[in-house]
Amino acid sequence: MPTRGRAGVYQTLVVGLYSISQPFLSEYELADNVHDMNQPRNKKVLAIALPMTAASISIPLLGLVDTAILGHLEQATFLAAVAAGSSLLTMLFWLFAFLRMGSTGLTARAWGAGNYNRCLELLAQSLLLALILGITLVTIQQPLLKTILNLIKPSDEAYGLAMEYCQIRIFAAPATLGTLCAVGWLLGLQRVRATLFLMLFTNLANIGLDFLFIIGLDMNSRGAAYASLTAELLGFLVALTLIIQHVKGMDSAINWLHLKQWHRYKEFLRINLHLFIRTACLVFTMTFFTAQGARQGDTILAANAILMQLLLLVAYTQDGFAHAAESLAGHAIGRNNLPSFYQVCLETTVWGIGISCIASLIYLLFPETIIAVFTDLPFVSKATLTYWPWLIPLPLLGVICFMADGIFIGSGKTRAMQDTMLLATFGIFIPLWFLTRSLGNHGLWIAYLSFLGIRSISMGGMFAYYSWQKSWSPAFKSLKSY
Repeated sequence: MPTRGRAGVYQTLVVGLYSISQPFLSEYELADNVHDMNQPRNKKVLAIALPMTAASISIPLLGLVDTAILGHLEQATFLAAVAAGSSLLTMLFWLFAFLRMGSTGLTARAWGAGNYNRCLELLAQSLLLALILGITLVTIQQPLLKTILNLIKPSDEAYGLAMEYCQIRIFAAPATLGTLCAVGWLLGLQRVRATLFLMLFTNLANIGLDFLFIIGLDMNSRGAAYASLTAELLGFLVALTLIIQHVKGMDSAINWLHLKQWHRYKEFLRINLHLFIRTACLVFTMTFFTAQGARQGDTILAANAILMQLLLLVAYTQDGFAHAAESLAGHAIGRNNLPSFYQVCLETTVWGIGISCIASLIYLLFPETIIAVFTDLPFVSKATLTYWPWLIPLPLLGVICFMADGIFIGSGKTRAMQDTMLLATFGIFIPLWFLTRSLGNHGLWIAYLSFLGIRSISMGGMFAYYSWQKSWSPAFKSLKSY
């Protein structure tokens, strides 16, 4: 196709995406309501939390659909391969989740302080870093994927399929990381409808493509990989469209010379380093958990995948309120409004506890019904039911740390997030796993429950300490000087 023809197609596609996104962008109506300090705080929390909950649920829903489709194929090998491959890439991309979290907290505080130039500068910094990291991942994919997959150690039958899955999906790395930056930046600006549209578009497109490639084209685990690759590339195109439209609506401009000044990256890199170490510990824990399950066979690996997807469903449901805490707490700190900050913390945590109670009750009452949705393989169903009791208390054990993550990101207390995660990983999870190895998969679940429990206890303690020391705001007095 001639260059001019290709440009015309691209332009038409971008204009079409912009037209679709218009209902989510009209005059920033929702964001303006959120900024209204006279609005009841609970309504402000719900204005962000409910749309973000809907968007967040679509993330594990994608994993649940993959699991359900592959779990009903003739061989468990396809499910085991995607469980290993998707776990590998999910953990790998999670490692760079600081791109979203750091963008949200920093942008929210700058927005609250009225520093709109800094908001645009943070967008440029995060996208530049995402591009560099994404290209690096694609470049070093062969040794990287082989090393991590060897640590997970799926069965010989599943190994080849898992490697093929990863080699296909890894080419979406620059787009995936760029989309993380876009989501974080839009959320920091409290542009909830745009964020919702972006996340739903990407994940629902992936689900639709799953049915097309896995079932319609009979591509099995390879189809799941191509579905994710295509959806992630389309999602980044939508992200760029949304960003362009929001930048046009801001009465500010990026000072490109600032992007060459090292000192302007210091806060950005310091916070992202804390979040990187924190997330690296979480990735290590989850990868280790998956690897230990894989070493017990495909059946245990598949059962653990189902249980973990159900836990993630609860966590992502709560994430809507954690995202609200990130944005609103950061905005309150930027405005130096501590009463509003504490109110946001209280309301988001109460909602999180309520969701945990409902989830634990459902898991207690309906185990067989839920398992049947994901697999009709008798040996996988039996194994899942065996370890089901460990799932029931997990939502309640993890709720405080899930909510505290949002509060600490918004307020910039990322060092505490790093330190408490190091304690939970290397002070609790690994030692307990070592001591309970004789219990097999039960010991693995005991270690994971304890990991979540100590995270909740330690982060709750740090919140109390910062409140007692009255040290939430001082670090950000310089926000207006950027």
